[in-house]
Amino acid sequence: MNKSVYGVVHAVGDIIIQNKAYLSELDQAIGDGDHGINMARGFESVFIKVDGLGEGKDIGSVLKTIGMALISSVGGASGPLYGTAFLRAAVPSQGKNQLESETVGQMLLAAINGIKERGKATRGEKTMIDALEPAYEAFESARLSGKTTIESLEIACEAAKKGIEYTKTIIATKGRASYLGERSIGHQDAGATSSHLMLKAILDYYKE
Repeated sequence: MNKSVYGVVHAVGDIIIQNKAYLSELDQAIGDGDHGINMARGFESVFIKVDGLGEGKDIGSVLKTIGMALISSVGGASGPLYGTAFLRAAVPSQGKNQLESETVGQMLLAAINGIKERGKATRGEKTMIDALEPAYEAFESARLSGKTTIESLEIACEAAKKGIEYTKTIIATKGRASYLGERSIGHQDAGATSSHLMLKAILDYYKE
């Protein structure tokens, strides 16, 4: 397996595990309170599955393995949503060991479309889409203007961060948080936060 792919998987999982308590605390305010715990457990399962893949696996195969591991090990809505995101992102990266900026954009879009279809979600409902869709748009805009993949990812991460701030200003209309109505205003979405953390982990890994 491509060492950098292996490194990225561990960087992403590590940042989620490190922020387990923080993500669950955010989720406690407006959700089930287990987002961090569930996601950390999911990535512990991902590490076992990916570490067992051995040499010669392409990026698409690794992402497919991640997706399946998350679906089978993460409770609540997060497992199917993130699992679907990784499974969809695996399609444009199938057979590839290196990623061009264009492919990264295709992977982001595929992941977002998977989450939207699986979760019946759109932007403005206080979900991870509020971080991921602006991130994708910012990435594509930067890429098309001639920025490098790293520069485009930096701009995407900033957009995702603004997306998190935006979730504080809106009423939740999806999942457990929707029961709170206007009381959900002022709280940031845990899923949007974990999405940003993952993007940031990928960026930081490649910057190093």
